[in-house]
Amino acid sequence: MLERKIIQNNKLERCILVGAITRDQNETKSLEYLDELKFLALTAGATTIKVFQQKLDKPDSKTFLGSGKMNEINDFIQQEKIDLAIFDDELTPSQLKNIEGLLNIKVLDRTNLILDIFASRAQTSYARTQVTLAQYEYLLPRLTRLWTHLERQKGGIGMRGPGETQIETDRRIIKDKISDLKKKLEKIDLQMASQRGNRGKLVRTAIIGYTNVGKSTLMNALSKTDILAENKLFATLDTTVRKIVIENLPFLITDTVGFIRKLPTQLVESFKSTLDEVREADLLLHVVDLSHPLFRDHMSSVNKLLNEIKAYEKPTLVIFNKLDSFIQSNNDGGNHHIQEIQNQLIEELKGNCVFISATEKSNFDSLKDFIYQMASKIHTERYPMDTFLY
Repeated sequence: MLERKIIQNNKLERCILVGAITRDQNETKSLEYLDELKFLALTAGATTIKVFQQKLDKPDSKTFLGSGKMNEINDFIQQEKIDLAIFDDELTPSQLKNIEGLLNIKVLDRTNLILDIFASRAQTSYARTQVTLAQYEYLLPRLTRLWTHLERQKGGIGMRGPGETQIETDRRIIKDKISDLKKKLEKIDLQMASQRGNRGKLVRTAIIGYTNVGKSTLMNALSKTDILAENKLFATLDTTVRKIVIENLPFLITDTVGFIRKLPTQLVESFKSTLDEVREADLLLHVVDLSHPLFRDHMSSVNKLLNEIKAYEKPTLVIFNKLDSFIQSNNDGGNHHIQEIQNQLIEELKGNCVFISATEKSNFDSLKDFIYQMASKIHTERYPMDTFLY
């Protein structure tokens, strides 16, 4: 009863999560994705009541899961008065239509949920334009479903953005809007490329990493700024550039949007300029949440995207953040166990890593020394005549 009162007071939507165990995704991996989906749902404003899984050779083409499991889900929805069903994989337009007809509640997939979070987080005109473009490209093949939602006039998660007030929109108009948004972004991209080109001789450093690893907290600590930093996924979307000085070396540092597994392709394309900041950076600071049990998977996801945008070979310093949480969660193993893990990571990364706590600013002297050494090397190689800086 207490849980229900809290949910009611906070006006969180009650949701269920749905995932599949397949040949490409075993039960352990499926549960990992669903745990992340639960955090995504909470970030969007929903509390997870129950998680459903089914083992399949491949997802059902009509309803994603089999009929028996879908009936079980429907019975639970009716009994528990669930508002929302969220599927961990992207659903086809026909699957969305069929599942909504069966469950008679809002149905979202992982892509739509992430787009919804981005829509709620976008603050600047540029970020809103990027998110709106991604939403329209996602909605275009799902226009039939959109009309169904509009007839019901539902609000809440998944209903933010261009869909809820565009009752008269047809396919041609949406295509025109997509075209206009792309032209608008092209102009902004050119302006931002010009701005990047006018930053002079300063070494450009980009903070990258999985979402919610502490990138903005680190940016605030290094640049003494006040960027929004929350324990939520995608707390910040807008790229922030600051000039900082370590010892006698000035350079630029950029905070970028967080990466995530199964990142919607629409967002990768619409956030091209944000990725350009990474692609054109001289030095990458890859922040990793050391306390997260899946931090290695997160690192792999980031490295995969870096490889896709041809930025994987750039000089990179791996910053293992949240050292305080890591030590606290590994107390049972003792200091020897903690040191053993650190030594292993140092060996794997050939010494290009540092262990810190951005919130407590612990080991920041070592961090700054690493950044200074790497940035000064890049500057000296590029501008050998500027030795007076050192």
